[in-house]
Amino acid sequence: MAPIKRQANAASKSELKHSGEERPSKRQRKDEKENKGVKLTPVNGAPEQDSKRGKPITASILLKEETSFPRGGASVLTPLEHKQIQIEATRDVLFEQSGQKRQVKDADSADEQENGTEVTKSALKKRKKAKDRKGSTTQEDEEPEVRIEGLSYKRITPGSIILGQITQISANDISLALPNNLTGFIPLTNVSDQLTNRIEKLLAEDEDVDDNEDDDEDEDGSEKDIVLKDVFKIGQYLRAYVKSTSDESTPTGSARSKKRIELSVNPREANTGLSISDLVDNSMVQASVISVEDHGLIMDLGLDDGSVRGFMSSRELGQNVDHSKVQEGSVFLCLVTGKTPKTVKLSADHGKAGIIKKSHYISDAPSINIFLPGTAVELLVTQSTPAGIAGQLMGMLDVTADFVHCGAGHTLKDISTKYKVGSKAKARIVCTFPTSEKLKLGVSFLEHVLSLSPRLTLDDSTEKDPLSILPLSSIIEEAKVKKVEPGMALFMDIGLKGFSGYAHISRLSDTKVETISATEGRYKFDSIHRARVVGYNPVDGLYILSLQQSILDQPFLRIEDLKVGQAVKGKVEKLIINEQGVSGILVNLAEGITGLVPDVHMADIRLQHPEKKFREGVSVHARVLSLNPEKKQIRLTLKKTLVASEAGIWTDYNSISVGDEALGTLVKILDTGAIVQFYGDIRAFLPVSEMSEAFIDPKVHFRQGQTVNTHVLAVDLQEKRMTVSCRDPTIFTDNQQKAYDEIAVGDLINGTVSEKLTDTITIELLDSTIKGTLRLGHLTDGSAQKNLSSMKKIRDGQTLQDLVVIQKLDKRHMIVLSNKPSLVKAAKTSSLVTKFGDLEIGKDLKGWIRNIDAQRIFIECPGGLVGVVFRSHIPPEMLESPNFSLQKEQSIIAKIISIDPNQQRFCLSLKKESEASTKAGSNAPSEADVLINPVDGVSRSIYDFTLGKTTKARINSVKSTQLNVSLADKVYGRIDMSEAFDDWEEIRDKKHPLRSYKAGQIIDVKVLGIHHARTHRFLPISHRQGKIPVFELSAKKKTTLSDGSDILTLDKVEVGSSWIAYVNNISGSRLWVNISPNVHGRMEKMAMTDDLTKLSNLSEHFPIGSALKVRAKNVDVATGRLDLVATSVTSATPWSWESVAAGMVIPARVSRVTQHDILVKLSDTVYGPVGLTELDDDYNAVNPLKYRKGQIVRVCVLSVDAENKKIEFSMRPSKVLSSSLPVKDPQILSLEQIKVNDVVRGFVQRLPEKMEGILVALGNKVIAFVKTAELSDSYIKDWRPEFPVDKLVTGKVVSVDPASKQCQMSLKASVVDKDYVAPLMFHDFKAGQIVTGKVRKVEEYGVFIVVDNSSNVSGLCHQSQIADHKVGDVTKLYSEGDAVKAKVLKVDEEKRRINFGLKASYFRGSAADSESEDDDQTDGVILEDSDNDSDVDMDGGVDLTNVKDINFNEDNEEEAEGLTEEMEVGEVPFKKPVHGLSTSGFDWTGDSLARDDPDAASNSDASSTQDKKKRRRKTLIQVDKTGDLDRYGPQSVDDFERLLLARGNSSELWMQYMAFQLGLSEVDKARTIAERALNTINITEEEEKRNIWVAWLNLEVTFGTDESLEEVFKRACQYNDPGTMHEHLASIYIDAGIRNSSSGTGLSNPYFRKAEDLYSTMLRIKSLTATPSFWINYATFLLTTLNDPARAHSLLKRATQSVPEHLHTHLTSKFGALEFQSPNGDPERGRTIFEGLVDAFSKRGDLWDVFVDLEKGELKRGKGSVEAVRGLYERMTKRKMKSKRARGVFEKWAEWEEEIGDAKKAEKVRARGKEYFEGLKKKTD
Repeated sequence: MAPIKRQANAASKSELKHSGEERPSKRQRKDEKENKGVKLTPVNGAPEQDSKRGKPITASILLKEETSFPRGGASVLTPLEHKQIQIEATRDVLFEQSGQKRQVKDADSADEQENGTEVTKSALKKRKKAKDRKGSTTQEDEEPEVRIEGLSYKRITPGSIILGQITQISANDISLALPNNLTGFIPLTNVSDQLTNRIEKLLAEDEDVDDNEDDDEDEDGSEKDIVLKDVFKIGQYLRAYVKSTSDESTPTGSARSKKRIELSVNPREANTGLSISDLVDNSMVQASVISVEDHGLIMDLGLDDGSVRGFMSSRELGQNVDHSKVQEGSVFLCLVTGKTPKTVKLSADHGKAGIIKKSHYISDAPSINIFLPGTAVELLVTQSTPAGIAGQLMGMLDVTADFVHCGAGHTLKDISTKYKVGSKAKARIVCTFPTSEKLKLGVSFLEHVLSLSPRLTLDDSTEKDPLSILPLSSIIEEAKVKKVEPGMALFMDIGLKGFSGYAHISRLSDTKVETISATEGRYKFDSIHRARVVGYNPVDGLYILSLQQSILDQPFLRIEDLKVGQAVKGKVEKLIINEQGVSGILVNLAEGITGLVPDVHMADIRLQHPEKKFREGVSVHARVLSLNPEKKQIRLTLKKTLVASEAGIWTDYNSISVGDEALGTLVKILDTGAIVQFYGDIRAFLPVSEMSEAFIDPKVHFRQGQTVNTHVLAVDLQEKRMTVSCRDPTIFTDNQQKAYDEIAVGDLINGTVSEKLTDTITIELLDSTIKGTLRLGHLTDGSAQKNLSSMKKIRDGQTLQDLVVIQKLDKRHMIVLSNKPSLVKAAKTSSLVTKFGDLEIGKDLKGWIRNIDAQRIFIECPGGLVGVVFRSHIPPEMLESPNFSLQKEQSIIAKIISIDPNQQRFCLSLKKESEASTKAGSNAPSEADVLINPVDGVSRSIYDFTLGKTTKARINSVKSTQLNVSLADKVYGRIDMSEAFDDWEEIRDKKHPLRSYKAGQIIDVKVLGIHHARTHRFLPISHRQGKIPVFELSAKKKTTLSDGSDILTLDKVEVGSSWIAYVNNISGSRLWVNISPNVHGRMEKMAMTDDLTKLSNLSEHFPIGSALKVRAKNVDVATGRLDLVATSVTSATPWSWESVAAGMVIPARVSRVTQHDILVKLSDTVYGPVGLTELDDDYNAVNPLKYRKGQIVRVCVLSVDAENKKIEFSMRPSKVLSSSLPVKDPQILSLEQIKVNDVVRGFVQRLPEKMEGILVALGNKVIAFVKTAELSDSYIKDWRPEFPVDKLVTGKVVSVDPASKQCQMSLKASVVDKDYVAPLMFHDFKAGQIVTGKVRKVEEYGVFIVVDNSSNVSGLCHQSQIADHKVGDVTKLYSEGDAVKAKVLKVDEEKRRINFGLKASYFRGSAADSESEDDDQTDGVILEDSDNDSDVDMDGGVDLTNVKDINFNEDNEEEAEGLTEEMEVGEVPFKKPVHGLSTSGFDWTGDSLARDDPDAASNSDASSTQDKKKRRRKTLIQVDKTGDLDRYGPQSVDDFERLLLARGNSSELWMQYMAFQLGLSEVDKARTIAERALNTINITEEEEKRNIWVAWLNLEVTFGTDESLEEVFKRACQYNDPGTMHEHLASIYIDAGIRNSSSGTGLSNPYFRKAEDLYSTMLRIKSLTATPSFWINYATFLLTTLNDPARAHSLLKRATQSVPEHLHTHLTSKFGALEFQSPNGDPERGRTIFEGLVDAFSKRGDLWDVFVDLEKGELKRGKGSVEAVRGLYERMTKRKMKSKRARGVFEKWAEWEEEIGDAKKAEKVRARGKEYFEGLKKKTD
């Protein structure tokens, strides 16, 4: 290895004398004087090392004392040195303010702390050891691991050197992409010294011009303007030196500042530290061009030794650089290829320099200064981790590559296997780290950085710029997470091969994302998200993504996303006001994008007070006038004429043609006309003669800024000039019109040249104002050069004679002229063809070439006639030449060979012998047209097959849609299926009509025309393509064809006419059919057949080629559309409310399917539901989900209410098919059909909560009410789940009142069923009785049996009573659900327990013994409501899951009395409703309005007694509900209105009224009622008003839209506490999500997702976050609803930071209880929380009670243990308690022991209680 030169790059002695830290700018403290020093480091940031000790060399600030002050008060310090001192002083102040003791540097540890960073713990330990061993001279330091890090804004300091790539070039600076998604800017003056000199020279020349404006100057020697785009190119790699970093505030004034990095690419700074000795082969140096020579470039290397120059050969510039266009001052990153003492050979060919496999890299170097960014190196890998790579150069210089630049960011794979520790690898240096403690460099292993080339992607096997495939601002619908950097960012698959997306954690959501994980959460591995590209860094090769919804919704991210002429929306941001008033408006289009509206574009008229119309924040519609992305300028217009205009948008001269119309704005008015500005830079001149039909003064009649409608008169594309006119082209005076009408095509006229453009001449006819145009190609018959020569000779004002009129443009009143001598001669001899009637076969036609393609030549002649010459009629010598040796508008003569009068077409020939093939010539056909073996035996040539000719054809093959036939050898034809049969009866097989024909059969045919294979249509017989065409034929015998008018066309089809159609194609739910070869129509699914069963499989019942009898429903010739129908009932127009009548049976389309009904549509306006009762005659077969959207069904119209747009349908087979079909459940349309004692069936309807009963739909409008007492003979604990919506029930009518429209039913089996047998009760069982039952539960000690046909009576069969022999394992004999027979052994009336026996000996000789023993394998059910069936726990007792009602009051330690009482068998324990977060649905009855606040409850006896008294008093108060109403409450609108007269302030009544309207599907009326309620309820009744708001929100969530909900919610927050309204809305969302569980679970459910977004919003409301209820509700939602324990657990820490400290205990206990209560909770975590609480607050009896109740609840759910409960009681009784409290604890404990069946333990507890009280008594005595 070559010796390493340690260059300090420090200043010389004279420079050191005035070093930046030689003396301080202020008085120093003692410790600063002793310990502060100046580190002598190279400019690239490497600290100087002592070669002997390996420690940094430091120098004191007071190295040399200054003896005197300089004269004039000037400082000897440079500005940079002042800056360093200022930074050091600021750092000291910061340390003093923060209260931290600053670590002191000594001479041996100066490099341990830089730029104010704290010393690491390991460094402190080493320093301590060093001080302890101060006398020791040898010390061995431990080498720490190199920290792998990448470049960041914080690590960039002035003096950093970075490799970058040019991404954007503007007029004043250059944007340079830096590693790790950073961007720097290079000002114009930071490029090179040579470029700076050129700028100074330009400025000096400008000053000279200003001083000598009247002098003549020689322009040849002046400096050219500097255009940076000519100096640099996009994608060029450069080495940049950081000049400064700063934060710039954004234009919008947001708090988030924009980071700005100022760079310099000047070689003097970019090559800092380099000397001539450092420049070795394969090193990289930056150089600027001094001069451009013939063979190469003289380069400035920026070295201290100015005599050394670089030379770069012209061959070393690279492929894309033109040596002659290189400018002085250009900068290149060059590879050193050789050197002499004064010259260094350079190469800027990065294609060569990037090949570093075998060369062009450095492994050894004379100095570490050579390792600058851009240099390729070979390094030794010392660390290889998934997060990056670390290595060393020459065994002592550390280098690192972060996650992106080691390659893992692109492959998203572990690269540690690719780069193994100890191996060597090649990389390229990309940056330096001047602030690192030890000299360290950043490198890159990316392929495009190694090769110094742009990163490309493959698209269709071609390399392309990735931004051309996935541009900025693109939205990626499915971006998949492939790598998660915890707490930092996501790497995502964006669907572009080889490229990844990078989404920083700050760009994942609009709300703050605390953390991200690869295994859980929304952003876990492989999760898919919608993302938007917000940036691309070519150095990293990464797309920058954002997942923020605000970014996704933003219409534009950059100015480049806008288009000129685009209509946009925005908001007025600011008015620009000057001394003249409002001079402009700034309109904000998107975040960071603002456009300017000039004063002339504010409105179509001049506004006197624009500030009144355009206030800040007002939304406006605008259109983009122009864009300047380089200057970030957008010009807009607010003129309604331009914004709302549908006229063309002119943005390019090439897209503008003469005659085009568009709106423009007058920007300048002259005496001779005006300048009109369009979009972009498109301008036109409006002559004064074209401003109006009459002569006007432009300055009087027009104003600047006026919008005018113009049309183009002339366009000069080369000069980019255009002339327009405002004159109405349709207005023509009588004299002008008369003169124009007198001109005919073919006339010879004279005219004067009025305007001459590049390729057209405007001619004004003599003695007339009519204008004509003469194109360049019509000046002569000669070549293009001859035409150009003639054009040059023509001058403005020159008179041209004998111009022939070749076309008249009637719409523009212009004529097209020609000066071709051949046409002029023909016009003079009257032989010029000017109309179709002048054509004759065999005659010569004089014209010009209009167009040429590969197969044809189109020839135009005067009058707009165009003929075609096919390739077969082009001379052979012309076929081999490009474009057949012809050019457009070239004069030509061709012979007419065929004419088609019907289609106005004719064919030509350029062959001389073509006369022989025309009808006017000889009858002998050419050899190519002679028929061989004609089928008819008569025809000689293909020209014999004329329109209507009858001949014979041989069938070659039979297809489903056509017959392929031969007319002769190699002469083919086809017969379309629509031309095979004359009438319907002739078709034998309607599905396969053409099967009646056989191959080889000879049939009679008629010639229709020529078949066009591409369009599948036929052409006229004269339009032949190729030598041998395919003929279109007809096999119809009754068809007569005399001319082309006999062929059927679409305009001949009349609405209502009948046709035979043949299926040609099936597309989705539509048939495409043919009624002739060239007339096609379509049939919608509902119009295909009356038999709807056929519509389920179109391909089976309507195969391709099948025949149908159809009628024309709609004919649109303009669009070529024909609609056909095949049903018996049809209408020419869609169904309307007026055309539909009751009793009609018609087909309809299913448009929506739900579990409750289906919605069918007859048309876009007529649609209605089909209820469950109308789906089938047998309710057992009713299943709406068997229908699918788009299915066609037959419906019967029951009733029509056209005024209210309501219609009722029925799909009962007895209604739509046949009335004779059996009906199991008759149709009930009114209450008159029902009688008392009728047994009917119906479906349970949706009903509001708290209604004491259910509603049963018996018909569409017939609803019966079933009271709770009439639901079942037995008591049902929770009856609502037993009667879900849409459940089919059977009941007996008990009362009917048609007048009041009320009907009541009973569902009791004892009422409905005549053979009803009452279930057995407990008192019915006697010892010795034999019963049957099912195993409910199996335990080790026995089985629990529930008796059949009983009221949930169950008992225990002990293990000893199961069999006559000993039973070892009971679980092997029985399982839950097994059917058994048992004998009642014992009935305990007092404890209400039954003991059973299953021994076989019990049944010997009994009647039950004969029963089958195989019945014990049937399935059974598990009894859940039995209580205390044995001496062991039977899951009975009280459900204590509701612990939220227990209030934690520290002053009250007494136990609440008697939570439960003894229950009878079958009795359901009362459950107190759980408060906090309620997701059980909205209570429309208002019964829940009197709920107690769980946070305000009290456990004291006094308060409890007081509450009980209050509740008793409330029950005594009876409200008179207007005694004139019946006992069923209000049942009509009148009933509600009468009640509201007396109870106008009752929110309960108003909500019932809203529910009544919603039950009738009158959503709008319910909204009106809510509005009325808010206006009616007294303003002092805040609670009542709030209830209405909550009801309205629930209505909008269920029935409204997002917009209507947002409007109501905003209003609710204005009139109520916003926090309360947010909580209510969250509960409503959760309730809706639970009810609509079919929409998904978790965040896939739209309602849960909305609730989550709302909670995220609530987190920012401080008034909410200070209440414990908010955090408890949020945690309940996360844990129970979303099943996200991790997020729920993390809330407790955040909650304690927001909730006041005195509520922390209450909050923590709620979180602990939630862990027990929630099905997704962790009871162990709950126990840990409560253990901490009772340990910290051991005297809080309420905490102990809650803990015990929760453990009891766990025990009842089968998850807890008896010992856990006993353990808590044990601990409570061991602490000090008041006597009353102790008595309650012991009583509770004893009662619980009895409940679980341990009487002995209960007695022990009571005895222990006595001892406790005796001890208390003794202490008192």
